Amino acid sequence: MTTHFIVHDKKDTVGVVVVEDVKPGMELTGWIMETDETIKLEAKDAVPLGHKVALKDIAAGDTLIKYGDDIGKAVAAIGKGRHAHVHNVKTKRW
Repeated sequence: MTTHFIVHDKKDTVGVVVVEDVKPGMELTGWIMETDETIKLEAKDAVPLGHKVALKDIAAGDTLIKYGDDIGKAVAAIGKGRHAHVHNVKTKRW
């Protein structure tokens, strides 16, 4: 079984894609490192290697959690399985 994305902490709201060519409609398998369990979700967008995929629906203004830490806020709604990156996530510093 291929691992398509990695989640470090059970409370993360995004996972990091670790394979190339994630396309819309693909069933993705993720590995939660903290608990050594796998999860599945359907990709709704193409997501490049190293970019983030939303593990749940995220509303505009919500905090994104990656590696167990706050990495910024959603500036637009991000549906489960969608690409989360600079077009819909911004730092809270500015």
